[in-house]
Amino acid sequence: MKTLVRIKNIIVLLLSLFFLVFGIDILVSSFKMANPLEFVMTLFSASFIILFCIVGILYVFFRFFPKKSTDEIDHVDTK
Repeated sequence: MKTLVRIKNIIVLLLSLFFLVFGIDILVSSFKMANPLEFVMTLFSASFIILFCIVGILYVFFRFFPKKSTDEIDHVDTK
């Protein structure tokens, strides 16, 4: 079961990286448009794609490297 979770996280990471590159490409190409309405729509859609990709990358990062507090490491009562 643990390997399936890791495979899922790796797939999420790869898809996020792919769409991050795709979103940056759309963002750069939006500055070459002549129509201002198309520019604004493409700019906001590229920013939205990039935002979702960053969330996916952060999701994978926090799944692979969870921060353990000091309470969770030693949870045995010493009384």
